[in-house]
Amino acid sequence: MKSVRYISVLLSSLVITGGMFQACSSPEKEKKGQEEAVSVVTALPSSTEESGVLASGQIEAGQTAIISTRVMGAISHINVKVGDKVTKGQLLVSISNADILAQRAQTDAAISEAKAAAAVSSKDVERFKQLYQKQSASAKELENVTLQYQSVKSKLETAFQMRNQVNAMLAYTHIIAPFSGVITKKFADEGSMANPGMPLLALEQNGNFQAVVSIPESDIAKIKQGVIVNLTVKSLGITFPGTISEISPSSQFSGGQYGVKIAITNSKSIGIKAGMYVNVLIPSGEEKKIQSAKMTVPVSAIVNKEQLTGVYVVSNNMALLRWIRLGKLVGNHVEVLSGLAPNERLVVSTQGRINNGSRVNESR
Repeated sequence: MKSVRYISVLLSSLVITGGMFQACSSPEKEKKGQEEAVSVVTALPSSTEESGVLASGQIEAGQTAIISTRVMGAISHINVKVGDKVTKGQLLVSISNADILAQRAQTDAAISEAKAAAAVSSKDVERFKQLYQKQSASAKELENVTLQYQSVKSKLETAFQMRNQVNAMLAYTHIIAPFSGVITKKFADEGSMANPGMPLLALEQNGNFQAVVSIPESDIAKIKQGVIVNLTVKSLGITFPGTISEISPSSQFSGGQYGVKIAITNSKSIGIKAGMYVNVLIPSGEEKKIQSAKMTVPVSAIVNKEQLTGVYVVSNNMALLRWIRLGKLVGNHVEVLSGLAPNERLVVSTQGRINNGSRVNESR
């Protein structure tokens, strides 16, 4: 009897538990079935045609200088830090110059001594000239005095040149900005020992930028100086014009790549900085251009999850996440290399949050 009662109680518990699970799961199923569709705007991928030479490179300052010195000495003062804007002629670095000042004092003393000797020798020449005219001195004596005067004058000139040399070395202990710009790097600190040729600061011209790209040998004949090109900075999502300003005549030391410089106008207003990577489309200048259609999608449609990139496509009123491989940025669109068909409708904007498999109501 006890066994029968135990089995009866166990069956009753299972029935109650099953009812609880059914009660818990039923609202979820009902909720899932009643999930509202999210309104989305869809569009087909765009097809663009481009012609010319594609190249990549970096943004550089129009003028760059590595500030160094020609003297050895302890750095006493560095008057700027990274990011400071400086003007032409502004004092940047001061180096201890006590030994050079001592050399200049020595040259000044040598100049004073040579001047005094030259003055005495000059009077001797004038006196012997008068004696020679009165036949009180021989021609040999006049010649000796004149030669001595020339020797003293040479010593005086040597002393002057030594002082010029010392002054030139002294100028390298007070390093000034060669042009107006911004300090981009600091290589040494106060108290460090400066050596000849050792870099101390890096200075870049502010607000004047250029792009430097590499062109292979097969395309260099298509590049012409003065041609207007389109540059795209992917990190900023902007495209702007530039003008080819310089074409390298040799690729001997660059692995078969020719360097091309592109001047950028209004670089202050577009917010670019030195070191940014840039893509360039250079018109080939040929009458018959080879054009290739490329599929692009809006940047706003891109979905990034960890290291994967995708878009949501709509099929049977459902949003499906499609992983794709992207190419270069073209304005506010990005090229799709693989993973998407031209006739697939992709989500470009939503009025709510969607996930893979979400029901959607699309509008175009």
